[in-house]
Amino acid sequence: MRETIQIIQGLYEEIGEQVQWAREKLGRPLALAEKILFAHLYEDQATMPQRGESYVNLRPDRVALQDATAQMTLLQFMHSGRSEVAVPTTVHCDHLIRAQVGASKDLSEALMENNEVYAFLKSVSAKYGIGFWNPGAGIIHQVVLENYAFPGGLMIGTDSHTPNAGGLGMLAIGVGGADAVDAMAGMPWELKWPGIIGVYLTGELHGWTSPKDVILKLAGILTVKGGTGKIVEYFGAGTRSISATGKATITNMGAELGATTSVFPYDESIATYLRATGRSDVADLADQYREHLQADPEVADAPEKVYDEIIEIDLSTLEPHIVGPFTPDLARPISEMAQAVKANDYPDDIKVALIGSCTNSSYEDISRSAHVAQQALDLGLKAKTGFLITPGSEQIRATVERDGYLDIFTRMGGTVLANACGPCIGQWKRMDMQKEEKNTILTSFNRNFARRNDGSAATLAFIASPEIVTAMALSGKLSFNPLTDPLSTGEGEVMLTPPEGDTLPANGFDEGQSGYVSPGADGSRIEVVVQPHSERIQLLVRFPPWEGTDLENLLVLFKARGKCTTDHISPAGPWLKFRGHLDNISDNLFIGVTNAYISGAGLGRNLLTGEDGDKLSDIARSYKAQGYGWVVIGEENYGEGSSREHAAMEPRHLGGRAIITKSFARIHETNLKKQGMLPLTFVHPADYDKIRYDDRVSLTGLSELAPGSTVMMVLRRDDGSRETVPLQHTLNEAQIGWFRAGSALNVIAAQGTNRR
Repeated sequence: MRETIQIIQGLYEEIGEQVQWAREKLGRPLALAEKILFAHLYEDQATMPQRGESYVNLRPDRVALQDATAQMTLLQFMHSGRSEVAVPTTVHCDHLIRAQVGASKDLSEALMENNEVYAFLKSVSAKYGIGFWNPGAGIIHQVVLENYAFPGGLMIGTDSHTPNAGGLGMLAIGVGGADAVDAMAGMPWELKWPGIIGVYLTGELHGWTSPKDVILKLAGILTVKGGTGKIVEYFGAGTRSISATGKATITNMGAELGATTSVFPYDESIATYLRATGRSDVADLADQYREHLQADPEVADAPEKVYDEIIEIDLSTLEPHIVGPFTPDLARPISEMAQAVKANDYPDDIKVALIGSCTNSSYEDISRSAHVAQQALDLGLKAKTGFLITPGSEQIRATVERDGYLDIFTRMGGTVLANACGPCIGQWKRMDMQKEEKNTILTSFNRNFARRNDGSAATLAFIASPEIVTAMALSGKLSFNPLTDPLSTGEGEVMLTPPEGDTLPANGFDEGQSGYVSPGADGSRIEVVVQPHSERIQLLVRFPPWEGTDLENLLVLFKARGKCTTDHISPAGPWLKFRGHLDNISDNLFIGVTNAYISGAGLGRNLLTGEDGDKLSDIARSYKAQGYGWVVIGEENYGEGSSREHAAMEPRHLGGRAIITKSFARIHETNLKKQGMLPLTFVHPADYDKIRYDDRVSLTGLSELAPGSTVMMVLRRDDGSRETVPLQHTLNEAQIGWFRAGSALNVIAAQGTNRR
């Protein structure tokens, strides 16, 4: 069910040698992130990697897949030519369970609706030696934390919140499915050597402030792109005052900074959590190699020599924060929220309060929130909002039920949902609101883009800690501040006392029904069956290779205005059911984007017919059918958000050739490269304004494509004039090979054929 202690010991024994080599080369002490990266190099380095410039090949210790992204990942892996995965890999069924009524009924409905998908994932897992976690077992990141994460390890996962495992001192990085296939096929996994942001924590948390507030504060400082291309590493005495699961909350939501990943140093709280979750052997071993699982001691004395940027947060003075709406970096201390409600005309009435999810469903989170809820019950109060609770795993659910916390929540007026992602990713069949009625919800989740939770652009989603969310559910007001404002009871007004709770259960964890299925010893006789006319699963047909010429006469499908996240490009929610069927899910392509050329989300102008108001996906299909390629023009941080590679595969499937923007989010840029799309950026960002809706585009210089080369975009206008715009790219030699072959999968498949 998890790596043997021998695998971890082998890694630890090698770290010292790699660390010493790197120290001598660099002539300085090392950050923790550097130690882990050097220990996982796929081959010896002739020269020292340069931050933000050098690409390196790494050897991950394991791969984790969630069911929505696992489908396309495994469909690609089936082309690799391997009979089993090369590294430990697991599949976790957490995304396809829709929240509506409650845990039991919702899970039952999901098993029926998604039976074909679950059967496919289970059979592929059994065939290729992959561990499988059944629906209801829990959310991928919580299950990984409880079973697989270990200090000093390197993991990649097909979910942007994979960095959750950084709470246990692991470098855990979110990637697209094609990246995961590299590692699963025994090939090196490529990463641009990241920079490192050092976050210096001092003091200790107290009162209403929780670990969640650390990352909410940091999001306000760094913004959604401030961590791009960098690892966030926490250091300082304050790190030791935060529990392992509190650390995981912080690293989980580091994805909202655009960071490659986030990590905490190994300490006693991590060792305690490992022992509490049945991994005393790992903790004992980590204790022996503790010096390699922390930054060098000298780093704290001169952090400016190691970190590219240093941010200090005093935990003792940190105030609870709330972020939102529509972006996770609009951060305010709770004391400023009432004024913000008035100034921005936010609906003050909270319609639904939601706690839990992969980000905040630890025992500590639940026990502190239950302490707030119990105070309300003692005062004769109940929630004035809808109140939904999402346990992160079956182990958490079983334990907090045994200890009476779920009963407290239900008596307060709450509904316990299945151990799954649910409303956090749009899997929420909301019954209390008309779809486009402006309203406020408050969650302890990690993301709050428009339409993210319930599919409605009129829903304003705010994020806070679970104990703050619980307290505000009792008042029903976004302007309520439990630190200063009383609640009204039948006998007067009373203040809530700050939440209290236990970091870990005094009576140990109750595993409940684990839901784990071992792949068995031999999968060679297992047949993976995909029905030819299935609407849910479609075997992949590989993309064609590059023609070998410049790309001429391309059409501009649209020009995005403002934020264009993966939720805008390929939303989740009801579309999750098509994640294993590339053609069907492509109907959602660009459904949420704001087109600078025409009003209405997801709509465009068909340049071949002259008609306005068609769905962008329909226009793309029309262009492809008539032999026209197309490009998309975007603004800053294009592709922010999820790791979902569908946002890159769908444009490729429907005839897209290039995405041209001011800047990209890390995972999405890599996903585009993997699928043979050209991710290009303006040399001069102001050139974005030059692109007209009816320009015909040529991309020249592709035969000479090389690292650092310039691609010229020639714009041909209706009046016969031309304008040339220079573009740049970050493709290295291997990635240029993917483009020429048509995709990275084509390269892997060719190597697999050669192996056979």
